[in-house]
Amino acid sequence: MEPTNHIAALATEGHLLATAAHGAGTAAPVPTCPGWRVRDLLRHIGMVHRWATALVTEGHTAYRPAGGEPGLDGPELLDWFREGHGHLVETLRAAPTGLECWTFMPAPSPLAFWARRQAHETTIHRVDAESARGGRLSQVPTDRAVDGIDELLRGFHGTARSRVRSTTPLSLRLRATDTDVGWTVRLSSEPPRTVRDGTSAAADPADCELSGTAGELYLTLWNRLPLSALDLTGNPEPARIWRESSAVTWP
Repeated sequence: MEPTNHIAALATEGHLLATAAHGAGTAAPVPTCPGWRVRDLLRHIGMVHRWATALVTEGHTAYRPAGGEPGLDGPELLDWFREGHGHLVETLRAAPTGLECWTFMPAPSPLAFWARRQAHETTIHRVDAESARGGRLSQVPTDRAVDGIDELLRGFHGTARSRVRSTTPLSLRLRATDTDVGWTVRLSSEPPRTVRDGTSAAADPADCELSGTAGELYLTLWNRLPLSALDLTGNPEPARIWRESSAVTWP
């Protein structure tokens, strides 16, 4: 996906998030984030949006901590979220292709990194807001879901920070039923190694296979849908390890 596509997704997902948060009310619990209420969700994602905006606009080439979360609630908090989201979208749209600033994962450019990261950050938290509101979740387009799985597996969990480890070597096969993309994740005492390939069976059989649409895989890997949302075959241990150790935490 190109930065323009990610920025368009960021714009759409932020509007959906605000609509769901308004419908749920800021006191509603967030089932996908135990212990959080919608106010906590809005304060967090609004802070992240402002942090990313500052890194881009100020051109910081080293890590800078985010500002604090506000004590706002109710309509004022929603207005604060919308303002920060809108500013981020406009900042990324106006950013030069040669933008230079700090990033924390490999990417074709800093602009490509921040557009992609904020699109997926906002998509996942939109799902959180919709889970608080109740009712049907908005669908994640297949191409964006595939891109998000790539970012999660080969970005976040391709580094030494990943806690997805196994004392016994195991493999996890992920098969998207609505596209020709698949992934094989090899678990060991080292960080996971992921290979993206086709949806046909890999040369070496995997210990566990999870299959579903790309959107279902994306949300399950981000622990926003239960494992039961997918078809599981083989040894469930790799799926259990992923479920229990793959959470990405802030910062």
